[in-house]
Amino acid sequence: MKPAKAMTVRLSEEQAQALEMVASVENRPVSDIIRAAITTHIETRRRDPSFQAGLKDRISQARKLLDR
Repeated sequence: MKPAKAMTVRLSEEQAQALEMVASVENRPVSDIIRAAITTHIETRRRDPSFQAGLKDRISQARKLLDR
């Protein structure tokens, strides 16, 4: 397993309070709630045809740059 990468996320006061409340109610660390939300977001994007089209376009652009 790869070591965890530390990242900084800036939240509004309202977002921070809501996040802390969710973590408290679920009796889970805030970091677990954040990781679960990120995982859900990534999986949703992976199934999104519009996102997939954008990703393929970016890959194509990168290949063209490398082929120069």
